[in-house]
Amino acid sequence: MKTKQLANILIKILGLSVCIHAIPTCVSGIIVGLTASVDTNPHITFIRIFSAAAGAGIQALVGIIFIAMSQMIAGWMFKSDDE
Repeated sequence: MKTKQLANILIKILGLSVCIHAIPTCVSGIIVGLTASVDTNPHITFIRIFSAAAGAGIQALVGIIFIAMSQMIAGWMFKSDDE
């Protein structure tokens, strides 16, 4: 296996890992926002839930970009590796 192929696979695994880590971030943010809704203003609760969901969405988007562009990223990293 050439280094470019190995890098392509490892970048895809990294992207998948980033996407999987976005799920608990989103869920925990929603749970914290909902449990804090008892004590605080509803507008602040919405901001907490939205910020957690937006952060997890950006994290998932970065993971999807890694997966989709893994071949290009591996090509940038190892330009001298012939296929």
